[in-house]
Amino acid sequence: MKVACVGGGPANLYFAIMMKRVNPSHDITIYERNPAGSTYGWGVTFWDELLSNLHGADPESARAISERAVSWNSWVTDIRDRTTVTVHHGDASFGIGRRELLGILSQRASDLGVRVEFEREIADEEEVADADLVLAGDGINSALRERHADHFRPKVAVGRNHYIWLGTTKVFDAFVFSFVETPHGWIWCYGYKYGQDNSTCVVECAPETWTGLGLHEANEADGLAVLEKLFADILDGHPLIGRSQADGSAQWLNFRTLTNRTWHRDNLVLIGDAAHTTHYSVGAGTALALGDAAFLVHALHEGSPLQPALALYERERKSAIRAAQKAAHYSARWYENLPRYMDLPAEQIVALLGDRHSPVLPHVPPKLYFRASQLLDRLYSLPGFRR
Repeated sequence: MKVACVGGGPANLYFAIMMKRVNPSHDITIYERNPAGSTYGWGVTFWDELLSNLHGADPESARAISERAVSWNSWVTDIRDRTTVTVHHGDASFGIGRRELLGILSQRASDLGVRVEFEREIADEEEVADADLVLAGDGINSALRERHADHFRPKVAVGRNHYIWLGTTKVFDAFVFSFVETPHGWIWCYGYKYGQDNSTCVVECAPETWTGLGLHEANEADGLAVLEKLFADILDGHPLIGRSQADGSAQWLNFRTLTNRTWHRDNLVLIGDAAHTTHYSVGAGTALALGDAAFLVHALHEGSPLQPALALYERERKSAIRAAQKAAHYSARWYENLPRYMDLPAEQIVALLGDRHSPVLPHVPPKLYFRASQLLDRLYSLPGFRR
């Protein structure tokens, strides 16, 4: 099979690796519009389960990812002027730089015979008309998908809160949440290390807080100075680092949750963020993209013709990601309704933060939900009771 993968993100790279492992005779080219080594974002997170799956699928790339990743097994929640709460977890969580992850996957794909062409933009599948299969892995703004929007029927839900994705030289020992109350409302961040020298720091706030603090009109340098003061307690004097736009603007965004009615058209198929997005607060984007890649390879080698294989991929992956999409929806909603929880004692806030994926929580008074969950936990700890 001759395959054109448009976009050099994790989904297309891992798809190419898996395809070559199944059948080295596949002719695969990845087209990435940006130069080699350039990418957005700082670090990505993943868990033991994903790492185990990667080792089973391609031990070589999994080993390289394991060697470059850093780990933690606790959450630290800092609520200004109240207390700091630490929660320890049995399972390890991991972080790795997005640039490092892409470099590992790109090198592994090249070693297996995949051609990776950087600074090559494909905006029309006719440019790769000789391919048997074209993967649109070109992100949420997929040009290939938008050319056939009437067919794919993309739908985007825009989140209420503003957020900005930053880096810092502060290396966090745990996954850190920090909530700061200002005269204009709450602003918060979460941070996690992704290497020996750097961490990711995502800052979020409601629109009225964003404008009240002047962040809506501040350039990047001035905005970072404001944020460094607000989060001085967890940064310990370390700077926040932006994305260095040419015009000096700050890259504040509203999260866009993307879904599509269908994921394939003729020999064109959507994968990763071109097919679906989930709110960053559940940290599932990379895992879901790699899951898309692995199952698409499986579907293509089941022995069915192309169209039934693509239909199987779409059906199974839509079903597989449904739980993560629901969790992401409720997680985003928890943050958008943050003031609902912030008058509670710190320990209760932390408990409800951990339960933010619950579809019940938005409909139950927070204190009642907390008491009920504590009672259930005690009951489940007794012999004879099962969840």
